[in-house]
Amino acid sequence: MLELDAWLEIAKSAALKGGKYLLENQGQELTILLNEGRDIKLQLDTDTEKLIKDSLGSQSEFSILGEETGLSNDLGEFYWVVDPLDGTSNFLRDIPISCVSIALMQNLTPILGVIYDFNHDDMYSGSKYHKAEMNDLEIKVSQVQEKSLATIVTGLPAKTDFSDTAMQKMINDFQSWKKVRMIGSAAMASVYVASGKADLYKEFGIYLWDIAAGAAIVEAAGGKVSLLNQNNAYQVDAFFSNEFLENEHS
Repeated sequence: MLELDAWLEIAKSAALKGGKYLLENQGQELTILLNEGRDIKLQLDTDTEKLIKDSLGSQSEFSILGEETGLSNDLGEFYWVVDPLDGTSNFLRDIPISCVSIALMQNLTPILGVIYDFNHDDMYSGSKYHKAEMNDLEIKVSQVQEKSLATIVTGLPAKTDFSDTAMQKMINDFQSWKKVRMIGSAAMASVYVASGKADLYKEFGIYLWDIAAGAAIVEAAGGKVSLLNQNNAYQVDAFFSNEFLENEHS
């Protein structure tokens, strides 16, 4: 437990460094490395990930899996998962919904998460043995019990199935919720659930680095988390909710 608290502080420190660097470069002319289909990558993503990896690596011996640069070495039982800029497209268009996301994994389970919303200087955190917090104040999931009264946050990953059948299934599901939100950042969607701003988040085929930290924070906030169907590309089907809506994942 004491070690987990120390690792949480290490992750917070790295997230702050990453967020500060992103803010320093916000509004500057940015180099786009990839802009294909629905995916976009900036040189800034890669540079920020290196900064975060250096910070984590200088304070721990765990392997690091990063969105931009992959593995630092073979995964062990414990390893960091880093998304240096979740919500790249939002960041590029000056939409203030993006963040730094860092998780510590034990095998396939997120046990610690830090998400730094640098646009608003809000630090979200939580772990297996520590309550979920925003800026050191406890946060909890909502108490909404009915799907017809609930707000769902979701998204369309770059490799979403846009067939007529898949889209009709999605539309049918949307019609059963009070409100539907797509915000362009899975990590921020996660902390909206953790802090009770939304009631459920789900996304199919989302990458582990997008949601690992959020999973740990949602659980620490009293929520329910399911990560299903993980493949070799680190994609999963993610479902986060309060305790009353955990069966509304389909």
